[in-house]
Amino acid sequence: MSESPATREIIAYLSDPRHYRGHPRSVQVVETHFAWVFLAGTQVYKLKKATRQTSMDYRTLAAREQGCRNELRLNRRLAPDVYRGVVPIGRTRGGCVTLDRAPAVLDWLVEMRRLPAERMLDRAICERRLKRSDLHRIVQRIVRFFRSAPPRPMGGRSYLARLRGQILENGRDLAARDLGLSRRSVECVTRSQLEFVAADAPALASRGARLIDGHGDLRPEHVYLGTRRSEACVIDCLEFEPDLRRLDPAEEVAFLALECERLGARELARVLIERYRAAAADLVGDALIHFYMSRRAATRAKIAAWHLRDEEFAGERRQWKARARSYLSDALDHIRSAHRALAAAAASPPAERSDSSMRLRAAPREYAQLPRSGSSGRPLFCADPII
Repeated sequence: MSESPATREIIAYLSDPRHYRGHPRSVQVVETHFAWVFLAGTQVYKLKKATRQTSMDYRTLAAREQGCRNELRLNRRLAPDVYRGVVPIGRTRGGCVTLDRAPAVLDWLVEMRRLPAERMLDRAICERRLKRSDLHRIVQRIVRFFRSAPPRPMGGRSYLARLRGQILENGRDLAARDLGLSRRSVECVTRSQLEFVAADAPALASRGARLIDGHGDLRPEHVYLGTRRSEACVIDCLEFEPDLRRLDPAEEVAFLALECERLGARELARVLIERYRAAAADLVGDALIHFYMSRRAATRAKIAAWHLRDEEFAGERRQWKARARSYLSDALDHIRSAHRALAAAAASPPAERSDSSMRLRAAPREYAQLPRSGSSGRPLFCADPII
């Protein structure tokens, strides 16, 4: 996609550190699929691309302004101190681009406070610096958000129909010949997910009553762990499509667990789910968690595969195809785990199942005794002087 002359001027202006408060030494420019992000000292500005996707159309100035205002409003739910406002970038009477007041508005920006990269969850996982208090802080923050988020319940039959529709849509999209993915794998994932919906229909249907207007993109790179002086928060929710945020809280946490696993933190993913269950008093079973992880992995495989059609990523097609295949493999692994967990639950005596539920309800403190090593045998959590 080629930028307009005005957009190129804006990018050049925002890439120059002389145009920021405090005159930072440099500006880091990050281009995403839908925006440019400019990081300068403690300041961040986000400029939306004039682009159109299936559920998003930002081709007009008015649409981009509304998109910025939606992003501000929705992200302040989980990161009120990070999202500062929506500001115009304009042109002076002399024809210069400026962030100061100007007679002509060229575009709109979301202004944010920059968070320290080393305190983001993905970095903490990769550098093995995660503390137990970090995990406690973020789980508590997410659960508080789930409790305060607007409810968007759905009847059981409607929720099951929605899940089936999403599974079939993912299957059709992933099976497209031009993507070059294994049709056998795609068909196996699709069939197994549909079979799970049929086999666990009553439990899944009951989750429809729990749907909320959630975050929609709960990944480790969006999670700020906070410090003793600053609250944990989550940034960058999906602002452009409300239906993508209409989610079961357990699915949001399952997605975060999936992405933690993909960073090599499988044990952390398990601990995260257990901490969520205890904090939210939500005794969601392993089978349903694995199903949600499988479904989100299939969606991520589709998003990765779509990059193969985008000329902007022509030089990165090998990497995006590998990512799509990796997510598809995760989808297959987790739906198999979902069926195994469902079979195990069905085979266990009802008394044992209820005892397990009672232990979760009555003794959440047992999670303080979680193992301190992951699958690699190395410490999962760093030594934590706070606890």
